[in-house]
Amino acid sequence: MLNNLAPFLVHWAITALSLWVASLIFRGIKFESTSALVISALLLGLANAVVKPLLIVLTLPLTLLTLGLFLLVINALMIMLVAALVRGFKLSGFWTAFFASIFISLLSIAIDSLVSSGDPATTIQMPTGSGKWL
Repeated sequence: MLNNLAPFLVHWAITALSLWVASLIFRGIKFESTSALVISALLLGLANAVVKPLLIVLTLPLTLLTLGLFLLVINALMIMLVAALVRGFKLSGFWTAFFASIFISLLSIAIDSLVSSGDPATTIQMPTGSGKWL
C-alpha cells in the first residue's frame, strides 16, 4: 500500500505547485491560504479522476465535432468546479480558468517528466501475456 502512496503524493505536490505558479501568473486566481491551495490540488485530482471522464463521455459528440478542442473547456470547468467547492480559492471567470487550465496542464507535464524516474511501478502498463484480458 505504501508503494502506491508515494506516486500519489508526488502527483498531488505537482498539482499544488502548478496551481501555485498559476496563481502567481494569472491575476484572476487567488488562494487565501496554503490549506486552500492543498485542498484545491487534492480536489482537482479527484475531479479529474471521477467527474472529468463522465463529462468526456457525455460530451463525446461535441468533442469529436470540435476535434478534441472541447476538452479544453472541460479542463476549465474542472477548475471552476474546484473553485466553487473550496472556500479559499477565488477564480475571476471562465477565461481565466480556460487559460490557467492549459498552463497548469503543461506545467504539470513538464514537472512530472523531470521528477518521474521512469520506474515501471509508477507508470501505467498494459497487461501482457496470452493476449486475453478476461
